[in-house]
Order: sequence, then structure tokens, then C-alpha cells
Amino acid sequence: MSQLDRVMGEVVVKPTLDVVQNLCADKGYYGDPAREAITRRGYVPHVRSRGEEKQEKKIHPNYIHRRWIVEVSHSWFNRFRKLLVRYEKTLDSYLALTHLAAAIICFRKVGVIYG
Repeated sequence: MSQLDRVMGEVVVKPTLDVVQNLCADKGYYGDPAREAITRRGYVPHVRSRGEEKQEKKIHPNYIHRRWIVEVSHSWFNRFRKLLVRYEKTLDSYLALTHLAAAIICFRKVGVIYG
């Protein structure tokens, strides 16, 4: 079983059958095995390299880079040094700190803390 199968098997919120589910991925998920794993789970794969996104932005100025949303979210979590290097020994402590970091990120985005 590939890592992609494992990750997609751990989805917490199951997709509804009446809505088309899209999965945006980078060049690392290009190929028949990854495409089959994505479609088997009911997603429509969108695999693009960075060069393709830059070309799309030149053609269509209102084009939104969807992969950036995920990468910036990882960056926000990496700013919490205690999460970047995992010092916690128990999973419960690490999960609690992850939830706390997510709450702080949300509060910062809506302006409650630094408004």
C-alpha cells in the first residue's frame, strides 16, 4: 500500500456522493498508480507542476493557485517551534498542541488576538 493510499484512507470527513470531489496535487503524485488511487477514492485528480500554474496565471490573471493554500497552512504551523521539532513524547500532548496552534492561527486570521 502506498503512502497516498494510507493518507486518503485516514480522511476524517467522508466526501458526499452528490458533490464532485476534486483533489489538487503536485508533480510528486503524477503517474498511473497515484491517479488510480485518487480515482478509486472518488476524487477527480488535478496534478500540475509549478510551471503549468505560472503559465495559467499569465493567460488568466484571475487564476488562483490552489496548492499555495495548503503550503501556507503548513508554514503557519511550522512557526510553532514546539510542533516543528516534536518534543512531546505522548500522542495526546502533541495532538493537544496541534489543536492549540490551529486555534491560535484561526484567531489571528479573524483578528481576535492581533486585531
